Amino acid sequence: MNTTRARTFVRSLASLGMTDRVPLALGFSAPLIPLMFGVATSDDYKPVTWMGRLPVDVTTILVATHVAVAVAGCVLFATGFAAILNLLIFDSARIFYGAQLWRLATYAFVHPPGSLLWFAIEMYMLFVFGREVERYIGQRPFIVLYGLLLFVPVAILTFWGLWQRTGLGGSPALHFGIFIAFAAIYPNAEMFLRITAKWTALILAGIYTLQLLAYHAWSDLVVVWSSMAAAWIFIRARGVGPELMWWSNFKAALQPKPKFHVVPKPSSRRVVEPDDVYSSIDPILDKIAKSGINSLTASERRALDRARSRLLNESK
Repeated sequence: MNTTRARTFVRSLASLGMTDRVPLALGFSAPLIPLMFGVATSDDYKPVTWMGRLPVDVTTILVATHVAVAVAGCVLFATGFAAILNLLIFDSARIFYGAQLWRLATYAFVHPPGSLLWFAIEMYMLFVFGREVERYIGQRPFIVLYGLLLFVPVAILTFWGLWQRTGLGGSPALHFGIFIAFAAIYPNAEMFLRITAKWTALILAGIYTLQLLAYHAWSDLVVVWSSMAAAWIFIRARGVGPELMWWSNFKAALQPKPKFHVVPKPSSRRVVEPDDVYSSIDPILDKIAKSGINSLTASERRALDRARSRLLNESK
């Protein structure tokens, strides 16, 4: 299957809502762009730059940035300057009283050396699933999605900080949201042990929730669930994913109801005949006298017949 035919085939399946049934390793290989799971269905998708023959997309740049900051963090720890990282984590008190607004974004790039194993798994998930989400929805929508996952949780924690001081560092919830977005696009894609993406997402979300509930980590629980909700709502708002009956009913309930207008029944027009029958047919009789009866029009003949019928009824 050549590239053009393959793209046409997959796009036609996408229009029918069947992209999640296509094997994710579908073998149309666009020139110089290796595809791992899905397909590039968005016209907005294009590499940011190229490294030789390899495309560099937004996801690759994000992974490289996180890795570079993590390496720098390890160096800071090793040289005794770990306190610098405290300037990057989110702290609601510093936001309110110190106006350190950069913390609203930099918190996600703080990766302590003690969690490098989980950080490696996190970067793997971002690289694999983030690239597929970016290919599907496009470059600019993917940047918007990442921005939502970055700022929505800390916006909630900032308001929470009005009553209780909150803090946050790292990006596990953010990149778990990327996986939720992938599962919303490809819910039936087979993952580990042939478990589909939607069930994998539900299982991981349940484990994540139970762990935070056990430790009463309420702020972290809010971060996780707000990230999942933001990712799912964003993907669904773009019309991606299988149709859900309750979601369709909910959207239909929000739409304005059509207004019905009662159309009155057409009333039959009653011909009002003049009381003086003779005066009504005098012009017709004059026309007959001058030009003959064949000169009458159809309406004049009907008027003459009505007058005759009325005179006959009156004479009875």
